[in-house]
Amino acid sequence: MITAKLETTGVSGLCNIRLATMSRGIIRAYGLVEDAVLLIHHGRILWCGEGAELPDEYKSIQLMDGEGRLVTPGFIDCHTHLVFGGDRAREFELRLEGASYEEISRSGGGIRSTVKATRTASEKQLLAEALKRVDHLIAEGVTTLEIKSGYGLDLDTELKMLRVARAIGTERDVLVQTTFLGAHAVPEEFDGRSDAFIDHVVNDMLPRVAGEKLADAVDGFCEGIAFNPAQIERVFAKSKELGLPVKLHAEQLSNLGGAAMAARNGALSADHLEYLDEAGVVTLAECGTVAVLLPGAFYTLREKQYPPISTFRKHNVPIAIATDANPGSSPLTSILLVLNMACTIFRMTPEEALAGVTRNAALALGLGETHGTVEVGKIADLAIWDVREPAELAYRIGFNPLHKRITGSLS
Repeated sequence: MITAKLETTGVSGLCNIRLATMSRGIIRAYGLVEDAVLLIHHGRILWCGEGAELPDEYKSIQLMDGEGRLVTPGFIDCHTHLVFGGDRAREFELRLEGASYEEISRSGGGIRSTVKATRTASEKQLLAEALKRVDHLIAEGVTTLEIKSGYGLDLDTELKMLRVARAIGTERDVLVQTTFLGAHAVPEEFDGRSDAFIDHVVNDMLPRVAGEKLADAVDGFCEGIAFNPAQIERVFAKSKELGLPVKLHAEQLSNLGGAAMAARNGALSADHLEYLDEAGVVTLAECGTVAVLLPGAFYTLREKQYPPISTFRKHNVPIAIATDANPGSSPLTSILLVLNMACTIFRMTPEEALAGVTRNAALALGLGETHGTVEVGKIADLAIWDVREPAELAYRIGFNPLHKRITGSLS
């Protein structure tokens, strides 16, 4: 696999490719264009379409021969927790021995165990370990990813995590969107005082995070083992006051109405959603909130309750998918495996899965105007694959056909 950055001082591009634009409104599956040409100028798509329709003024440009390969938008992993200390391999064993996710969390494991390791790790250590995980995603065509905090649960560590996440975007050729997840769990020092911890998040953490411009969005965990909708809504109110968009972990283990509350607050996305009911789906549809599904967590936790895929389809809710890369419930750093899981476990179509890591993932990050499809004017973040059929990206297991990554957003 080679990572390439096209020269952006002039016009350059590709010919002899099959182009999966993933654009809405194109009747052909995947927005597929045969024998396509794609031109790039200053890191953005200048022109794309069938080679036979290339305007005369562009015909003298020397193009890279794609040799019939498939080109897609660069992949977007829109939900990750890539910055953390330690690991939770022992908890993996405990789950196999019969312990539930909730039991492990309530006994001091789960998020709290990662909090301890993350608080003691230096920024240098966190960055070095995170980059190893990021490199796996980049090697599978990821050009944009989101990274959440949430394993600090105190001001200093949350800021440390967000600084590391920002640093990843300078250390690697990838666009990083950071998300403040202070309301992830109640730390030990606030045991039995969850409202007081929310006060701390709202009054102390959020103003510092916003003031230092370390976050592009704010998230929370709305669940019985974390926070209720009223508590999260306080976080959202402060976030909006500070000009930060919001999103939410919701309806993973039960239905507390968190996703609908998030949608009513203008959330970019609601994530997990296994227990979401039809009324909640309707609210997502009405408010334009993206449903982000996380098959890695579903698989790792051996869940039985499936997210309401058919109901999302019925109400035209955009579905994104992501790795949820984290040390506990989804130790997964393969976006290609996520495509396969979405199809085999959740019964999504290969086209839906591909839209889930391109067009809809961009919407889930508020980047729909610039990323996620191959259209004139958009950032030229692309993946070139040694396949002809788009379905092959979801079909194979443990196989990486990436030929080349092209990034226009970081030029």
